Amino acid sequence: MICPRCAHDTIETVTTSPVPGVWDVLQCHRCLYMWRTTEPERRTRRAAYPPEFRLTQSDIDTAHETPAIPPLLTH
Repeated sequence: MICPRCAHDTIETVTTSPVPGVWDVLQCHRCLYMWRTTEPERRTRRAAYPPEFRLTQSDIDTAHETPAIPPLLTH
């Protein structure tokens, strides 16, 4: 399996559905893209992933900024 966004081959299963075998949430180790296995092919398969959103290692290395994760809101 490869990442639909960057074609990296190190993919981790982050979580699985409470009902065994229904879906998994996967994450790429390189670009951090996450997807559920039940999403449409344009989100789960490299060949169907929109070309304008695909990344290469060079794109990642030369990115101007990685957006910061804002602090959690406390209620």
